[in-house]
Parts: sequence; structure tokens; C-alpha cells
Amino acid sequence: MRSKDAVIAIYGPTASGKTALSLALCEQLDCEIISVDSALIYRGMDIGTAKPSAEEQNLVPHHLLDIRDPAETYSAADFQKDALALIDDIQQRGKVPLLVGGTMLYFKALLEGLSHLPESDTSVREKLTAELHEKGLTELHNRLQKVDPTSAKRIHPNDPQRILRALEVYEISGKPLTELTKERHGQLTKPIYQFAVAPVERDVLHQRIEQRFDQMLAQPFKEEVETLFARSDLHPDLPSIRSVGYRQMWQHLAGELSYDEMRERGIIATRQLAKRQMTWLRGWPGVHWLETGDLNMQAKVMTAMQQSAEIFSIKD
Repeated sequence: MRSKDAVIAIYGPTASGKTALSLALCEQLDCEIISVDSALIYRGMDIGTAKPSAEEQNLVPHHLLDIRDPAETYSAADFQKDALALIDDIQQRGKVPLLVGGTMLYFKALLEGLSHLPESDTSVREKLTAELHEKGLTELHNRLQKVDPTSAKRIHPNDPQRILRALEVYEISGKPLTELTKERHGQLTKPIYQFAVAPVERDVLHQRIEQRFDQMLAQPFKEEVETLFARSDLHPDLPSIRSVGYRQMWQHLAGELSYDEMRERGIIATRQLAKRQMTWLRGWPGVHWLETGDLNMQAKVMTAMQQSAEIFSIKD
């Protein structure tokens, strides 16, 4: 029988093989894919994000692709709201939601929920900033120790941004940041099968990343970024342009990096991203690990799900 509530998640660092596995699973299960990728949301950013091709999107419905202009922002809270609505919609139509991506902050927001924190208040922030300039950062950190000792212990005394935010939250809400972050909402309450795809050897992942980056450069990636670079409303501090690959190509177009420097730094930045993703995943509970390149990977996913109390029906 089919579970009416269960969701499948495929995690993994960039270039690990998540897309291939997800498409293979969709051949057996009646899935729709929900992208969990902070770069795939942007229109006009296709090559550098390794966005699923038109053919792949025609084979399987994909969600949360091309939903924002590169000048716009998209938060973990936005993703949480959109993903929860999509999961309900997909399941109501009798299909299986398949979450695929490597933006672990989005996954965390969905699975663990988000804290109810007050929005920034301009007047409070300006008052605290004036006190920072007048009395110094040590004075503000000492104040934080009195009202929220846990946050003060966690936040470095030389971190003005986080000290100001913690004090701002306290002044607006009357509650310490530590207390508010314990109160989480909006987490997914449905059963979930979790799979992580990654090579056992780090060198293999590094090689795959370099190969993918060079394949991207062999395509009209430079022209794609030139189109963005020509826009007057885009700049390198936007989340879209900070995406790995785009940031380095933008710097090359701005004359800050040579082509070879752009390539080298782009590969290094992608490796650093993969390392951060792996750090998240190693501490992630309830994950079945799969090795990149394993020809039996799809069968292992199906076996793991069928051994559970929740069993999906297989496509005819």
C-alpha cells in the first residue's frame, strides 16, 4: 500500500549525484520533485546552478525552480512556507513529494521549524548603534551577559552584529534570544525517509566538482553572467550573485580576476561549499548513507523504504 503522508528527502554535497538518483526514483515512484536549493530559485541562472534541463523537467514535475528574479531575496522562512504547502498539494493529488537539494539551512527550517523572532526595529537598532559608538562594544556585551547570559557566552565579545541583534530582540520582546529560539514552529510533522549521497573518498568529490566546473565553463556560462552583469539593479552583495561560480565570474567580468584565477577560485569555493554541506550531514539524524556511483543505489533506497512500516506503491 502507499503511505499517504510520507516524504522522501535526498541530501548531498554539490556534484554528488542527487539529480540522477532522484530522476531514477521517479521512474519507480509517482513523485514530484521539490528543489531544496537556494540558487535554483533564480530565473536566468541555469548553467552555473546545474538547473535540471527542460527535458528533465518535462519528465518529472519540479517545484521551486525559477520563482525569483536575481534581484530578489528568498529566506529559509519563505522556503518552509512554500515547501509545506507543496507537500500537502502533492500528497492530496496522490503523489509522493521528493525533496532534493543541498541547501541544508532550508532542510533544517523544514524539519526542525523556525523560531518566532521579532523583525528588526529601526528605532531600537539606531539607539543601540548609537550606544555602541558612545560606550563601546564591551559595554554592550556586558549588558547582554546580564539579560541573556547564554547568548553572551555563545556570541564572541568582538561580534557587534550578533550582539546588537540579541539586545534588539530583548528590547523589542522583553524576552532573551535564548528563550525565543527554543520556541520553534512550522516543522514538517509527516514521516520522512532521508538519504544522503556522497563519495566515500573526498578526492573523488573534488574531482567531480572540478569536472562539473569545467563543463560549466565549456557552456555559455560566461554569457549567462554577462547578461546579469549588464543589469543596473544587480550587484555582488546580492544572495544570487554570491552563489558559487557566479561570484567568481562576476569578479572576472569586473576585471578583478583573470580567467584562470576565476576558475581556480570557483573550484575552491565549490569545494568549500561541499565541505560545509558534509559537515551538516554528518550530524544529521536518521539518514541512510549512499555512495556516489553505486550502481545499486536506487535499489538500496527502495529496500530501505520497503523495510519501514510505510511502504510506497511501485509504478506499473
